[in-house]
This record gives sequence, structure tokens and C-alpha cells, in this order.
Amino acid sequence: MNLIRHFLAGYTESFILALVLWPMASLALTLPILAWLYHRDGRLRFGSAVSTYLAVLYVLGLGCFTLYPLPNGDSGLGITYGVPWQLDPLAFVGDFRREGVSTLPQIVFNVVLFMPFGFIAGRLLRWGFWRSVAAGLLVSFCVEAAQGTGLFGIYPYAYRTADVDDLIYNTSGAALGWACSAALARVLPPGALAEEGEVTHEPGFVRRCVAFWLDTLLTTLISTVIAGIVILVLHNVPGGERWVDEPWALWAECLAFVLVELVRPALHGGSTPGGAFVRMSCETRERTGARRAVFYLARLAVLGGAYLFVPLAWPALVLFYLIARRMPYDFI
Repeated sequence: MNLIRHFLAGYTESFILALVLWPMASLALTLPILAWLYHRDGRLRFGSAVSTYLAVLYVLGLGCFTLYPLPNGDSGLGITYGVPWQLDPLAFVGDFRREGVSTLPQIVFNVVLFMPFGFIAGRLLRWGFWRSVAAGLLVSFCVEAAQGTGLFGIYPYAYRTADVDDLIYNTSGAALGWACSAALARVLPPGALAEEGEVTHEPGFVRRCVAFWLDTLLTTLISTVIAGIVILVLHNVPGGERWVDEPWALWAECLAFVLVELVRPALHGGSTPGGAFVRMSCETRERTGARRAVFYLARLAVLGGAYLFVPLAWPALVLFYLIARRMPYDFI
């Protein structure tokens, strides 16, 4: 027990660092994670959300445990000298002869470290055995390569040992983790995934927000490209210089917003690009003719206000939805 405590003591700072980074990383990944869960499951399951956030903690811990602490100062390991690669797959035999059972914690740690990876691949990502093992091998190789190249050249020398045995242990851990996920699936099967073409016409407020966030990213991308092309053309057309100072970015953004939030859903059953990804339609009921046109114009006005006046519009929309359980344009 003292041997294990002594071994784990060297990783206390890495674990604390992972915990410190976890809230910030989870906050940054909140919307992408929700978008992915809606796309894959067709709904937001509490278990899937919790599992995904724990997976974020694991990924952070994996990086901290394998790459931290980093070299610092003007001299020392990684700065003025390095650690050679260990490429003998049977080196553990010699380690056992020299050090006995004191080598076991390191071996066990490298196996256990990648067991969550295999479990996540099998349970959360629904990957098969060989795909999960290959992914574990690839990730382990990237870690060892980072250690053996001074974080891919950021430091002049390797500051940790790149060990081929670790590659074997890590990959074995990924295989064991996948086996654990398969065993759990027999007792507690994972929920069904969304079917091809599955779309809900009764989206909740969170799903609507995630779809709008994706649409906003696409709108920004399209408007930036359009404005950039227009300005580039004006710079290269005789007499075009006088038009360069026009608010092309604003006009391009308005055009992109109309294309994404009006034209596209009107032609595709109410699904914007973001809505299609999270499997929702904004048309909560069937509308035709003038009523459908008014619905889309009202929706464009409401979302346009939310897009332009984010600090004020969103609290008002949240309050409205909590009371009415629908958006203003859904009443049309």
C-alpha cells in the first residue's frame, strides 16, 4: 500500500490541474457536446450528457498525466538535455530483475490509464473492438511521440521517456476498457440511437438554442466569405476602390442570415442547417400559403432581434418560453 501511495503522490499536481481545467473546458464544449448528443441520439439523455462531461475530464486528465509538468527555466531536463527513447519491448524483464515488484505500479497505471478510453469508445461512441483498440494505439503513440520529441519540438529535448512498453500497456488498457463496456451492455444496454431521417417537430428550448448557435456560426462563416470576396474584387476592379468602405460585412451578414434562417428552412421542411444537425424542424405544425409565409417572416424578425440584441433578447425569449411553452411565432 505504501508503494502505491508513493507512486500516486507523483501525479497529485497533474490530477489537480485536470480538475482546475475541467470546468473551463466543459463550459467551452457545452454547445458542441449538446449538438453532438442531439445529432446522435435524437434527444438529450441525462446519462449521455453526464458521461460526455466525464469523458472531457478524462481527456484532460490524460493530457495532464502524460505531458505535465512541463520543463521550465534556462537549464535542466528538456532544456539542455533530454531522455532517450526506450524501444526495447522486453525492457520490462530487466526492470523486474533489477527492481522487483516496485515496477508493477507503473505497469498497472499505464494499463488502467487507457481503460476509460476503451470504455468511452465502446459505450459512449459505440465503436467496435478493433476500431477502439486502433484508436487507443494511435492516441498512445501520439502521447509517446509528444514525450519523445519535446512536445513536438516546442522544447529542444525530450523531457519524458518515450517507451514502447507504454504503447503496449496503453493499448492493452484500451482493449480491457472496451471489454468492460461490452460486459456492461449485456446487463444495461445503451439507449437506442436516432434513426436515419428522424426529425422532431416539437423541439424544446435547449435544442432550439443549440440549432440557432450552429446557424449563427454558419451565418458568420458565409458572411465573412462573401464580404471578403466582394472587397477583394473591388480592390482589383478599376474604380472599385471608392466602394470598398461600404458596410459590405453588414450586408453580407444580413444576406447570410436570410439564407440560413428563411430560405433554407422554407425549402427543407423547416430545418435550418443547424436544425437539421440536431434533428429538428421549426415548423411545429403544418402551415400553408399566406400563413406559412407570415410564420417565416415573424420567425425571421424574432431571431433577427435575438441575433442583434443578444443581452436583452435572450432573457425575454427564455421567460416567454417558460410561460407559453412555445416561441412567439409558433402561435401563427
